[in-house]
Amino acid sequence: MKNWLKTLVIALAICLLSSTLLFAGGKKEAPATDEATDRLVVYSPNSDGLIQAAVPSFEAKYGVTVEVISAGTGELFKRLEGEVNNPYADVVYGGAYATFMNSPQLFEPYVSVNNDKIMSLYQNKTGFITPYVLDGSIILVNKTLAKGLEINGYRDLLNPALKGKIVSANPSASSSAYAHLTNMLNAIGKGDYQSAEAWDFVKQLFANTIVIDSSSSVWKGVRDGEYTVGLSYEDPSVQLVKDGADVEVIYMEEGVVYLPAGSAVVKGAPNMVNAKRFIDHITSPEIQNVFGTQFTNRPVMAGVDTPEYMVKIEDINIIEEDMTYVTEKKDLLREQFKEIYVETQN
Repeated sequence: MKNWLKTLVIALAICLLSSTLLFAGGKKEAPATDEATDRLVVYSPNSDGLIQAAVPSFEAKYGVTVEVISAGTGELFKRLEGEVNNPYADVVYGGAYATFMNSPQLFEPYVSVNNDKIMSLYQNKTGFITPYVLDGSIILVNKTLAKGLEINGYRDLLNPALKGKIVSANPSASSSAYAHLTNMLNAIGKGDYQSAEAWDFVKQLFANTIVIDSSSSVWKGVRDGEYTVGLSYEDPSVQLVKDGADVEVIYMEEGVVYLPAGSAVVKGAPNMVNAKRFIDHITSPEIQNVFGTQFTNRPVMAGVDTPEYMVKIEDINIIEEDMTYVTEKKDLLREQFKEIYVETQN
């Protein structure tokens, strides 16, 4: 009996050892998931300038070839959805933060090694969206037309002298105008987007305001002297200052919301190592300094220099947007604005 038991134990041990060796051997033959390749595919809605600021230096640093596919954010996200079972892209570089929030299933969890160097408000808190530049809502003023008027924030725009001289794109159609709407609700309502005081303010402001279809026509109209004041955004407005236009950028004393542009690693990216490296690259001090000194978008990294024609970020009253709320309640907030629009514009 003892001999039988001994033989059984030995047989089981041999089987177990054989299985372990077979499994180990198979594991060695499988392709490594953490192996770097010499290729990267980037989907990007960004301007040529932002692409050139990051891609060539990445190629040189890692010895890889980068293929950039440029298109609008909506088109690129449709491609990602169609390729979900066989991804072609490795990383998305650019696009509205809210668009990424609405499609978490398309992206791989990843937090950059530089995350703790980013300003706390804009660090990766989702686990997959990495901000790299910021753009904020501002008030653009034609200096000649506004001479003698004091404009420091939203409330100053209720001045009867400005009636019909303020221009805004339609928050129901324009993303930058919607950002201004949520900014003023946030600032006037002190974080309560359904504050009665905030919505009453919106009603008073838009009774003073001309609403047009194009967001670019807002800053162009202020530049050209067609309007005294425009509800615009920082990037093109600061470019006007840089170019010497007769305008001034006002950062609302009630509070300014900066919205981050997003980037993320595509789920199942064929070149996963390089995709993660690229996220680290665009958040590195080297590239953040390029963003800060060569462009009118603000970098997300703390302590990065910006040009003289830009107000230092520490001198701006920045308030935090509830990104989840303004994304999930977008249709509701736009419908509420439409009611005011019908009442004030007709």
